[in-house]
Amino acid sequence: MATLQKIRSMGPLLVIVVGLALFAFVAGDAWKALQPHTGKQDVGEINSEKVSIQEYQELLDEYTEAYKFSRQTNAVSDAELTNIKDEVWNTLVSNKLLEQEAAKLGLQVTDAEMKAILEEGSHPLLMQTPFRNSQTGAFDVDMLKTFLHDLATMDMNQMPQQYAESYIAMGKYWNFIEKMIRQNTLMEKYQALIMNSMVSNPVAAKASFDEGNETMTLLVAAVPYTSVPDSLVSINDSDLKKVYDERKEQQYRQYAESRDIKYIDVVVTPSQDDRNQLESEVAGYAEELAALNADLPSFVRMTGSTVPYSEVPLKSSAYPTDIANKLEAAEIGAVEATYYNRADDSYNTFKVIAKVNEPDSVQYRMIEVVVAGEGAIDEVATDALADSIYQAIKGGADFKQLAEKYGKTGENIWLCGAQYEGAPVEAETATLVNTLNNMAVNEVKNLDLGQVNVVLQVLDRKAMTDKYQVAVVKRPVEFSKETYSQAYNKFSQFVAANNTLEKLEANAEESGYRLLERPNFQSNMHTISNIAGTHDALRWVFEAENGEVSPLYECGENDHLLVVAVTDINEEGYRPFEKVKNQLRYEALRNKKAEKLMADVKNVKSFADAKALANAVSDTIKHVTFSAPTYVSVTRGSEPLLGAYAAKAELNQLSAPIKGNAGVYFVQVIEKGKNPGSFNVATEEGRLNAVATRSASRFMNDLYLNANVKDERYLFF
Repeated sequence: MATLQKIRSMGPLLVIVVGLALFAFVAGDAWKALQPHTGKQDVGEINSEKVSIQEYQELLDEYTEAYKFSRQTNAVSDAELTNIKDEVWNTLVSNKLLEQEAAKLGLQVTDAEMKAILEEGSHPLLMQTPFRNSQTGAFDVDMLKTFLHDLATMDMNQMPQQYAESYIAMGKYWNFIEKMIRQNTLMEKYQALIMNSMVSNPVAAKASFDEGNETMTLLVAAVPYTSVPDSLVSINDSDLKKVYDERKEQQYRQYAESRDIKYIDVVVTPSQDDRNQLESEVAGYAEELAALNADLPSFVRMTGSTVPYSEVPLKSSAYPTDIANKLEAAEIGAVEATYYNRADDSYNTFKVIAKVNEPDSVQYRMIEVVVAGEGAIDEVATDALADSIYQAIKGGADFKQLAEKYGKTGENIWLCGAQYEGAPVEAETATLVNTLNNMAVNEVKNLDLGQVNVVLQVLDRKAMTDKYQVAVVKRPVEFSKETYSQAYNKFSQFVAANNTLEKLEANAEESGYRLLERPNFQSNMHTISNIAGTHDALRWVFEAENGEVSPLYECGENDHLLVVAVTDINEEGYRPFEKVKNQLRYEALRNKKAEKLMADVKNVKSFADAKALANAVSDTIKHVTFSAPTYVSVTRGSEPLLGAYAAKAELNQLSAPIKGNAGVYFVQVIEKGKNPGSFNVATEEGRLNAVATRSASRFMNDLYLNANVKDERYLFF
């Protein structure tokens, strides 16, 4: 248990307990969703290999628990869970593709390599573990080994439940980190293999250095495309189709089916009657609060306040801003009259129970005392041992030596207000915090926390500050059941009467609803219009026929009503020309203007002729290199072709007309030179190898594109 104590001492209080509530939620949600799809058990496909819902669910649970452990929390938000789902899927796909390639190449990560990584201790993932030296912050492999030995040999049945849960949770987290290190190392090997096939050599390095180090000064004359009125050129579908064919692979290839949708989102808001009723309710709580001094936690909880009652006095900044701004002037025991706060749309009242002056930071050390009996904690023996330790320290015994005698570290720990403010504080923690904040420097106490005793000694107190114990009733304004029913009934009647796309389009605005549209909607977007709880609607979208209108969905935080219509289905492949032709018009128009200008300037023989062209602009541009696009201020265009031409051009020779991004250019190189600095083969090879590394990382994207990946998680999650 000494290992766990050392690791836990890095945290603010007693123990990190990782909850399993989210597992039940996610698993229950997945299997509930599975019921309508009993004939389908897969969430996707990778290289013709099915990915079962069980496999994905297990990884999701593993990642979620690791995420919670690393952040010392028992829950994750909906947004965090969505990000985890995507990360799990992307990692799953990447690992399967990598495993297939590694198997062909004979790549693997051996146990010996893993041992070397741990011994070296520099892998970034190791910095995310609790196994770090408290003084240096570096990963401590000996701490890990001790923990793993304790985990493998200890009898969990002879330990308090919270300790056993902590060991198990930490063990699972380490298994997760170890697996991630193996996968990352295998990926690094694969990328290194590809990178080394493109590795630089001294000859290539010298050529690259020379190209990038040469600098040119250019005379530039240009006729901008903006100088040609649109009316002087015309484009037709063949011009647009030409641009489409050039761009479709990069811009219009679609690797998964998408849908074009239109939808109406009705947000239910509180009525004036709802506001009046809540104001009256909070005023009633204010009257009760004035007469109440006992059982304040239960009272505040009963009111539905969003600010829980804290048994620990807190700095004013720990309370909502509107409350904090009133605390200094508030009288002890007086109740603030009910008021409305526009910032969070709430009605409020509060009563200051106490105002104290306490340290914001306390340094202490402790010895936790627990004696296990037969399958349970022996409280009598625990009390006796704790009293014995307490008396010994009071008698002059060395605190740290006693701690080590009983398998503890006795390390110095700082308790700061930020560690317990802004979150509910449990009764035992409140007792500990209040005790520490009120102890004098060097004072020793034996604190009974139920099943565990803690022998404490305060070593330092800093930042004395005013703190408040306040019973707060803060109630955000919410709509009533009656208000929701009125909105629901009105909208459901509209949906029933307008059950076709044509009717929705014709009657939405007249009925007071706004019909919104979302082209190219994909299943991996998780929600419709970022509205929570729209999974059923999303699943409907990808099962519906073109032109179909959905039933009414209740979603959001029970405050949205939604109806969706599918207006088109975009199959996997290339987006149809007809659907994107308007996006191509600008580039096609620019091409036509370039053709016209190139024809108009074909007789230019000198730079003076180029400058004399109608609407021409000119400039002298210095420090032009082959390795970077040239920015032309007079046309406000970035022009990669100009640097490429200049690198090969002869001095004082006028170029042919060059079709650029912002106009047609003539270029004349009037000076060539070198940037300061000398060639260093190691430096240049390192730069080229870094470029090769980035190129190697793109191979995974190529593998993905060729793997025919199908993501059907929307059916279940």
